[in-house]
Amino acid sequence: MKELYVGRETVYRVMYDSMARAVFTMPVDVQARFAELISAEKNEAARHSLELTLTNCVGMNQQGNLLLCPDTGAPTFYVRIGDNVSIEDGFSTLQEECRRAMTDMTMDGKLRPNLVHPITRQNTGTNTGYFMPHIDLTFDHSISHMDMVAVPISGGSETSGTFYRMMSPVDGKKGILRFILDCVKTSTFAGRTCPPNVVGIGIGGTADVCMRLAKQAAVLRPIGRRHPDSDIAEFEKEVLELIGSLGIGPMGRGGDTGALDVHVEYAATHVAGLPVAYNAQCQLGRRGAMRISEEGEVSFVELPDWDLAR
Repeated sequence: MKELYVGRETVYRVMYDSMARAVFTMPVDVQARFAELISAEKNEAARHSLELTLTNCVGMNQQGNLLLCPDTGAPTFYVRIGDNVSIEDGFSTLQEECRRAMTDMTMDGKLRPNLVHPITRQNTGTNTGYFMPHIDLTFDHSISHMDMVAVPISGGSETSGTFYRMMSPVDGKKGILRFILDCVKTSTFAGRTCPPNVVGIGIGGTADVCMRLAKQAAVLRPIGRRHPDSDIAEFEKEVLELIGSLGIGPMGRGGDTGALDVHVEYAATHVAGLPVAYNAQCQLGRRGAMRISEEGEVSFVELPDWDLAR
C-alpha cells in the first residue's frame, strides 16, 4: 500500500471546500428523492411545496453560489483515514486547520456565525469554540485514501429532532416503533425539523454510541441505500412506510410525503438494556464529501462510501 502524505494546506482546502459544497449544493441523491416524492404526491399544495424547494435549491442555483438555507448549522466533519495516511505535523493538524477554515468561511460570508457560549450566549463570531467544530475521526484498514464529509448540523435538527430513550428489552420491536412514531410526531409538529426528514435511528451500544449511530445514519448514508443486515433493512422500509402513512407532508402541513428516508444502525448492547436514539435531518440533506486519493489527488464525491459497520 502506497504511503499518502497530506499537507497542512491540503487539509485546510478540503475542509473549506467540502463545507462550502455542503451549504451551497443539494446532494444528487436528495434531488433524486425529491423527484420521486413530487411524482407520487397527490396533495396539490404539498406537491407545489416540494417543487418549489427543488426549484429554489437547484433550478435557480445552477452555479451553486446560493445558500440552501440561511441556517448554515454547526460545522461537523466526518473523516475516514487509511492506515497508510500521514498528515503534516500530525493528526492535530485536522483540528487546527478546521478552525482556520471555518473562521475564514465565516469571515468570507459563507457561514452564518452560529456558535455561542452555552451559558453567557456570547457569540465567538468564527463558528469555533470549545470542542467545536466537531471532528469524528475513523481509521479504516480497508482503504488507502482519506475521505472527508462536511455536515452543517442545523438548529432545527438539534433542538427538535434529537431524542434518546433507554428502553427495557421486553419493549422489543413494538416499543421501538412506538418511540420512533412519538419522535416523528413531536419533531415534525409545525414543521420544526423542516420535513420531509432524513431519519436516523440508532439501536444498541451505550448511550453515547447509540446517539452517535443515529446521527451518522442520518447524515452519512446516501438516500436509498439499505443496511447490509436484511432484518435491519426490512425494519427501515417498515418505518419509512409508517411515517409515510401519517399524512405529515412538507413542513408538516399535510400530504402523502413522509420522510426522505429512514436509516437504522445498530450495535451490540448490554443484556439489561435497549437504548434507542432518533435523529432527524432537514429535507435538504446537506453534506459535502471529498476524497484525497492514494496518489494525492483531491476530488468531490457525490455519494459517500461510508459503511458504519466496518
